Amino acid sequence: MPVSLPPSVDVLNPFQGENAEIIWPVVTKFYTTFYADAHPRSLILGINPGRLGAGSTGLPFTDTKRLNEDCGIPFSTFNTHEPSSVFVYEVIKAFGGPAAFYYQFYIGSVCPLGFTTPGKNGPVNLNYYDNPALQEAVTPFIIGSINRQLDFGLNRNKIYVLGTGKNFKFLQKLNATEKFAEQLVPLEHPRFIMQYRAKQKEDFVEKYLLELGSFMD
Repeated sequence: MPVSLPPSVDVLNPFQGENAEIIWPVVTKFYTTFYADAHPRSLILGINPGRLGAGSTGLPFTDTKRLNEDCGIPFSTFNTHEPSSVFVYEVIKAFGGPAAFYYQFYIGSVCPLGFTTPGKNGPVNLNYYDNPALQEAVTPFIIGSINRQLDFGLNRNKIYVLGTGKNFKFLQKLNATEKFAEQLVPLEHPRFIMQYRAKQKEDFVEKYLLELGSFMD
C-alpha cells in the first residue's frame, strides 16, 4: 500500500509479518477448500483486520480456534480467540456449516489491511475511519481493493456491510460514486453484538440468517 500514513499508525499485514511463512499455506488451504469453483457469491464486507482475527490468520473473522474446530484446518503454531469470530461462526453453523456458507458468500473487508496504534500495553487495533487523515490516505486503496474483490465474479446486486455506523456510512457514500453494488445491506457488527448485545446474540444470529437468506433476490 504505497501511501503515507499518519504518525503513530502502523500497518497490520499478516502476509508480511513474522508469521508470514506460516500463514500463507493456511490461507491457501482455506481458499482452495472453500472457493475452488466458479460459483457466484455475495460479498460481505467487514471493516479491516484486527490483531486476533484476520490480522493473525489472514482470514476475515476467522481466529485460530475457528480454523481448527470449524474449518477443519489444523493450526497449532499460536492461539487466538476473537469474539467477532465466535459470532460469525455461530451464524455459519446456523446456515449449514462452512462449506454451505462459503459456497454462497465471500467475506472480505472494506480495507483488507489492518492498522494499529501504540497503547499502554502494546499495539491496539485501529479502524480505518478512526483517524480522518488515515481514512483519506487509504480511500484510493480501498476503492481499488473492493473492485478487485468484485472482479472475482461476485454478485453486484447486493453487498452486505458489517457495521451499521461509520463503516456503512463511509461505504454508502463511496458506493454513490463508485457503483460497487445496487444495494448495500447493513448488519450490526459482530464485535458490537458480542460486546454490547451478548444477551440478544441469538436474535442477531436470526437477523443475519434472514438478511443473508435473501442473497439471491
